[in-house]
Amino acid sequence: MDDRPLVIAGRTFRSRLILGTGKYRTMEDMVAAFEAADIDMVTVALRRIDFDDPTKKTILDYIDRDRYALLPNTAGCQTAEEAIRVAHLARAMGMSDWIKLEVIPDPKYLLPDPIGTLDAARQLVREGFVVLPYINDDPVLAKRLEEVGCATVMPLASPIGSGQGMVNFDQIRIIIEQARVPVVVDAGIGAPSDAALAMEIGADACLVNTAVALADNPPLMARAIALGVQAGRMAFLAGRIPKKPYASASSPLEGVVR
Repeated sequence: MDDRPLVIAGRTFRSRLILGTGKYRTMEDMVAAFEAADIDMVTVALRRIDFDDPTKKTILDYIDRDRYALLPNTAGCQTAEEAIRVAHLARAMGMSDWIKLEVIPDPKYLLPDPIGTLDAARQLVREGFVVLPYINDDPVLAKRLEEVGCATVMPLASPIGSGQGMVNFDQIRIIIEQARVPVVVDAGIGAPSDAALAMEIGADACLVNTAVALADNPPLMARAIALGVQAGRMAFLAGRIPKKPYASASSPLEGVVR
């Protein structure tokens, strides 16, 4: 199969699946899920790490930094200013200059703020960060973020943690068609089939958290979703047949004995 690797900001990744680190029942489940999915990158919400007790282990102590690229995220930030501060904290701690940018002011639906996201992205890019912004399935915003220098765009499949899967294929198709940076479908994926559908329409990668962390068997679900990502990518490269409103015989009719 002739496929180009996933490259983000000049860095090559084997896996097209990124996993989150929230909601796991145990740290052992989390680590086992990473191993089962055979991923290269994990994302961590910096604001949800307790640094008050230096003797207490944090989630960072369970992540093998030699094996997994760490992508700090600004989850929990409601304004551009908050997100920028968290990005600077990640840099000051030596975690990374890469940041998954989330600006989410609404606590009920957890939909990202397009204006705040664009404002924060513009400033962080100017300051040398590699910015991966989480957005609604908005093609115009995706293009604006690309133009200000973001390394990816990350449209949601459906609301965070909802498990609804791919809801609006048309909008994400437009984002993929127009993008000159990788498109990572992020949020709402609930099962391997959802990940496969995202990849089938040409997404470059998927980011998944809740579907794995809250599964009855997180490592098994992580492996299943990784396979869904791979299957969807292969289907995209292979080129699926068009959908038709009528039947089409699978056996040729020429030479049929009558």
